[in-house]
Amino acid sequence: MRHYFGNIQIDFPVWLVIIGGFVTAFFLTYIVIPSIVKVSGIKGLYDEPNHRTSHLGNVPTLGGSAVFIGFILTISIFSGHGIDHELKYIFGALLILFFIGIKDDILIIDPRKKLVAQILAASILSILGNIRLTNLHNVLGIGEISYLSSILLTILVVVFIINGFNLIDGIDGLASGTGIIASLFFGFWFLLAGFVSYSLMSFALAGSLFAFFKFNVFGKENKIFLGDTGSLIIGLIISVLAIRFLEYDHHVAGKWHMESAPAVVFGVLIIPLFDTLRIMLIRTMQGSSPFNPDRQHVHHRMLELGNSHLRSTLIILGFNLFFIAVTISLQSIGVFWLVVLQLILASAVSFIPVYLVKYNRVK
Repeated sequence: MRHYFGNIQIDFPVWLVIIGGFVTAFFLTYIVIPSIVKVSGIKGLYDEPNHRTSHLGNVPTLGGSAVFIGFILTISIFSGHGIDHELKYIFGALLILFFIGIKDDILIIDPRKKLVAQILAASILSILGNIRLTNLHNVLGIGEISYLSSILLTILVVVFIINGFNLIDGIDGLASGTGIIASLFFGFWFLLAGFVSYSLMSFALAGSLFAFFKFNVFGKENKIFLGDTGSLIIGLIISVLAIRFLEYDHHVAGKWHMESAPAVVFGVLIIPLFDTLRIMLIRTMQGSSPFNPDRQHVHHRMLELGNSHLRSTLIILGFNLFFIAVTISLQSIGVFWLVVLQLILASAVSFIPVYLVKYNRVK
């Protein structure tokens, strides 16, 4: 991977850049978190327990800022000149969500303002950065789509993925763990398919999230939450990786080409995407706003069954890996039927804890 230091040009081995990016992002995030926890303690920036939360005691909520710092600095240091044009728009979109997330974590803002910020960030990516979906991979017989359709679809997908990660951030390690799985999947695919810059981006995110996961799940003195800052940032980065995966895969030949790429993305992101669809459907059927917070998520049901945060997270992430394996194994059946199968399996799996909770209440 080619890097420039003034007028000096150096070609680093790809493996060294990827490993260096992962390790750097990990240690930057790891080093920053204790300082954020300390400042949060001094300023009283905590998430206090309430009827919707599932934690005891006051916990700092600015973990997303550490992930942001680890990711941004790593990409700035290690990225070559392959995606400079795209990076400035990715960074710009991330900055918008970073500041709106920080404000929400500290003051709490109107959800509509967060939605406007998400749409603005997605518009910057798709219109200015040209990071957009241009092909539906023959889903329902549709291939190339018009520019306007491409922009609108991209904004919709980005906003949906962002909110998916925001909604599953309800127990320790779930949002970050899902982000780790997704970023590692995309990172290895980009690397094997020859798209090194996006592989670096994926592994930088994974490195930051691994460091955060340690403090979030196993931290005692320095326990910290992602907050809206973190879930918004993770959602945006993952959406960029997913879009680039779909676009690049369309032009990749050989063994790294995915026959049902849209279904593969759905399988990788099954936890945030399906849970969001499920919750919005339940709330609508109950006559409530799809955006009203509640405790009907699958992870809440797992806690009601007596599972710890860690056990619940590991079980859900295990199903995530199962869905990825099923999706990769059954690509040949086509996107439509594969998505139908995923929806049936996800519905069946998510129904189990819901049924058990109801059974225990009746019993």
